[in-house]
Amino acid sequence: MANTERKLVHSKSGLRMISIDDSESPFMLTEPQWVPDVECPYCMQCQTKFVLMKRRHHCRRCGRCYCSTCCEKKVSLHRMCFIDPVRQCDSCCEVSRKECEFFDKHIKVLLAGGNFVLVDADVINNNQMSVTCKLSTDHRLLTFEGGPDMEPFQLSSIESVQILTTGTDADGNPLPSGIALKYRNKDEDLKIIKMSIINGPNRRQAMLWVAAMQKAYKMIYETRTMR
Repeated sequence: MANTERKLVHSKSGLRMISIDDSESPFMLTEPQWVPDVECPYCMQCQTKFVLMKRRHHCRRCGRCYCSTCCEKKVSLHRMCFIDPVRQCDSCCEVSRKECEFFDKHIKVLLAGGNFVLVDADVINNNQMSVTCKLSTDHRLLTFEGGPDMEPFQLSSIESVQILTTGTDADGNPLPSGIALKYRNKDEDLKIIKMSIINGPNRRQAMLWVAAMQKAYKMIYETRTMR
C-alpha cells in the first residue's frame, strides 16, 4: 500500500504484500476470521443448503459463508494488501470497488500535496504562512513543507475533518475554501489546524487535496469502528 519495504505472506485467503516490519497503514484492515463451516449449513445470503455439489465459499473481506452464486466475484482488496483480486460477496464487492478509486486516484493526490495558507496560533502566533501539506509515502503521517518548522503528525491521530467554505457556486453548492483538522499530538493534547486554499495556478490541486483528505478520514474512521 506504500513505498516501504515489503514482504510476501500467504494466508488461506490469498497472497498478501505487507510491510516488512508489520507496521500498518491507517487504511489497512485485518483479515477477518472465517465463519466455521459447522456454523453455516446454509448460504448466509440466499439460504441455499450446502450439500456435496453446493460448496461453501468465504468472503475474504467479511469472512461470512456463501454459495458460489452469492460469492462468485473477485475484486481487488487494497485494504488487506492482497496481490490479486479475491473472492468477495456482493455487498463487500461494492465497497471494495469504491475503495479502488481512492487507492488508484485520491491517494496520489494526497502524496503529491496541496499548497495552503496555514493558520495555527500555537505554531506561528496568528501569522499566516504558506505551506505544502503532504501524506508521507508510508501513509502514516501528514507532513508540512515550507513556512513554520512544524512537526508532522499521525494520520490516525485525526479526530475530525471539517471542510471550510465561502460562498456558493452558480448551482447554490458551497465552495470549499480550506480544511480544518482536529488531531492529538504526541503528548495527547488536542490541536486544531486550519488551512486555507491559496488562489492561483495551484488552487485546483489544493481543492482536490481537500476532497481526498475528507475521503481518507472517512476510511480511517471506518477502520476504527471495524477493529
